[in-house]
Amino acid sequence: MEARGIKKEESIIAKKKATFVCQNCKYHSPKYLGRCPNCGAWSSFVEEVEVAEVKNARVSLTGEKSRPMKLAEVTSINVNRTKTDMDEFNRVLGGGVVPGSLVLIGGDPGIGKSTLLLQVSTQLSHKGTVLYVSGEESAEQIKLRAERLGDIDSEFYLYAETNMQQIRAEIEKIKPDFLIIDSIQTILSPEISSVQGSVSQVREVTAELMQLAKTNNIATFIVGHMTKEGTLAGPRTLEHMVDTVLYFEGERQHTFRILRAVKNRFGSTNEIGIFEMQSSGLVEVLNPSQVFLEERLDGATGSSIVVTMEGTRPILAEVQALVTPTMFGNSKRTTAGLDFNRASLIMAVLEKRAGLLLQNQDAYLKSAGGVRLDEPAIDLAVAVAIASSYKEKPTNPQECYIGEIGLTGEIRRVNRIEQRINEAVKLGFTKIYVPKNSLNGLNIPEKTEVIGVTTIGEVLKKVFG
Repeated sequence: MEARGIKKEESIIAKKKATFVCQNCKYHSPKYLGRCPNCGAWSSFVEEVEVAEVKNARVSLTGEKSRPMKLAEVTSINVNRTKTDMDEFNRVLGGGVVPGSLVLIGGDPGIGKSTLLLQVSTQLSHKGTVLYVSGEESAEQIKLRAERLGDIDSEFYLYAETNMQQIRAEIEKIKPDFLIIDSIQTILSPEISSVQGSVSQVREVTAELMQLAKTNNIATFIVGHMTKEGTLAGPRTLEHMVDTVLYFEGERQHTFRILRAVKNRFGSTNEIGIFEMQSSGLVEVLNPSQVFLEERLDGATGSSIVVTMEGTRPILAEVQALVTPTMFGNSKRTTAGLDFNRASLIMAVLEKRAGLLLQNQDAYLKSAGGVRLDEPAIDLAVAVAIASSYKEKPTNPQECYIGEIGLTGEIRRVNRIEQRINEAVKLGFTKIYVPKNSLNGLNIPEKTEVIGVTTIGEVLKKVFG
């Protein structure tokens, strides 16, 4: 019993992280020693428990601490968002930059995260003080890119530093309205004994940046690296701590980039922004549907148009298919910009319900322009593109196709059908195939033929005769 009591007492001490200090030479030891290895004194160790100061207590740069308040005592304020010159960026954030917000931007290497934030910083510098902290590039390198992207205001500060204590000191000195950290994995807190980019370092630095942002109303943007699996590097708590998480997506081989919100405390997560990478930087694409369709060939087989929804925004995109007889025992299926499993499912339905013999055919499917299509409403357009290539019959260039395909070959309704139709009409499409159950209560524009269909077989008969 006595031995158990000693073990229990030792575990409690371990939880307190007590240290033993030699009273003769101040040598520290994690456990009691009979003789000090430093000065040789006997029985000189005394237990000392240090109470660590809470690091993340919210204290403003003026020294004012937060305190508990009754909800009725809290003064309501109207948050004035700061708008950049890029409407696409403002839309994704929910209408502009919120003071005191902490925004995390992730994306693959070379996709343009630093370019986007540097461009946003040059625009925000005309509306407040900006401090751009880079742990990856020198100040001279950043200036070269900044001069190419736009006019630089006198309130734009560059700081090439990785030490969090030094960064905090400069923040207290400059008192910026906007802070950019590029990137969070390169910043080092001296209080944590681990390497840059480790879980504990990222968590500690983010917590300190959050405290600075909230107590001083500094809108803070953080760049985060991505892992090989396509997720943000660092602890999962990183995404929980910030107010907004944005993903910058796109293929490096294509010029188009999509900024997507997956978390937003100050706006909707159903919005995206589309940009095009040019020599002068990122240029917002105000009419992406027209851009994605401008290089479409009239009379080409294996092509169809779909109206897909990116959040609350309808976008017309081209689906392309190439179906050829296989030269090997097993047919090959390849997709780019489309979900492979969805494409396989649609081909199985076409073979079973529409009589297309596809088991001995290779199929190559892609979405033109590099945009990724991944929603049920694209099923009908994918099926029509496959059938067009298989039958060697082109589709009508004035037609587009909207609908989900079930395993029994039925065409199922999709959301926001009226918004999709209006977008197609705006770009000159006169014949639109939609699920028949979606026609009830629709306001169909003039000179537009909206055809309701119930099965995939019915669609193929009407399209190809």
